[in-house]
Amino acid sequence: MRRLERYPVEGPNSLWQVYRTVSRWKAVRNFIFIQLARYCPELRVKNWIYRHVLGMRVGKTTSFALMVMVDVFFPERITVGSNSIIGYNSTILTHEYLIQEYRLGDVHIGDGVMIGANVTILPGVTIGDGAVVAAGSVVHRDVPANARVGGNPLRELGSD
Repeated sequence: MRRLERYPVEGPNSLWQVYRTVSRWKAVRNFIFIQLARYCPELRVKNWIYRHVLGMRVGKTTSFALMVMVDVFFPERITVGSNSIIGYNSTILTHEYLIQEYRLGDVHIGDGVMIGANVTILPGVTIGDGAVVAAGSVVHRDVPANARVGGNPLRELGSD
């Protein structure tokens, strides 16, 4: 089960009201630095941007592959443990703007986790230590430690 904070809105859909929930300055600043990190080939520089500019908690020797997209509005709600790999073009979201509400949820990725390419991680989930998420998956629920999961909908893949 995802752990989400729900905030109802009145009037037009919640995305039209986004700048009531996050400042324009923060969104633009975060967008610029996220784009720099997405294309940066140097892992230490990427992790420095994530930690010191965006406020994410990123463990030692964690690697973000090329084109990883972290949440633009609330990156500080992302925690990634040590020695994990976030695969090419993956997306980590901590917000959902819907018609009548918006939702926020922290994302916790444990130590030694392998996230394949093109994975989408939705708000409010925890991925346990040593888990493996197959390429192209949508992580819509918690993943236990050492689990091997994949697909959409997400399911256990068993052991090798």
